[in-house]
Amino acid sequence: MKVLLLKDAKDDESGQDPYIQELGLYGLEATLIPVLSFEFLSLPSLSEKLSHPEGFGGLIFTSPRAVEAVKLCLEKDNKTEDWEKSLKSRWNAKSVYVVGSATASLEPSSALPLLFPCGTIKGDTLPKMLKDKGIPMEIMHVYQTIPHPGIQGNLESYYENQGVPASITFFSPSGLKYSLDYIQALSGGSFDRIKFVAIGPSTTRAMAAQGLPVSCTAQSPTPQALAAGIRKVLQPDSCC
Repeated sequence: MKVLLLKDAKDDESGQDPYIQELGLYGLEATLIPVLSFEFLSLPSLSEKLSHPEGFGGLIFTSPRAVEAVKLCLEKDNKTEDWEKSLKSRWNAKSVYVVGSATASLEPSSALPLLFPCGTIKGDTLPKMLKDKGIPMEIMHVYQTIPHPGIQGNLESYYENQGVPASITFFSPSGLKYSLDYIQALSGGSFDRIKFVAIGPSTTRAMAAQGLPVSCTAQSPTPQALAAGIRKVLQPDSCC
């Protein structure tokens, strides 16, 4: 059976996307179509702030794109030498947090704000939690999500060559927003036969808001959990 995953390909050590690999173990033929692109914003301002670690108590990262924005600042503004000479050690002397249990256990340790580079679409949970704990934060929007320029063409090509997929997985509310109209138009009368799957709860909520039936939500955003969920939906007789 053919399944469609609306995401970018990410090759692992084997040279194959882990989602395609995992679904293949269950006899499912997966195809990836990217539906999102990213546009970086305010990099000169971010670069300026990175040059002054003395003004911040640390950094918070909640996405790979934010890390990429920092990397771009160091490369574009020829700050690589400054980073190696002094900035790296000065930032390393501060706390760097990533989303998860570490940020949940944060406590005030400095009067200086934490620098939080993020996308324009962000949840309010983390800022609210830090505010409630009295931890100052400076939020910087350093990237925004935009539609991938090849969405329509890639979907049309897929439907022309592969037909209507048995299942489609959405990986984000934005991906749903940018692709759903094309999928409805291309699927025609077969739209109601597609099993729609969400990678996580926020995507599930977005799908429900669009009136889209959610056949399955992955237990976790991993290839193994998604493959198990899709198999349960498409091959119920093969599950324990």
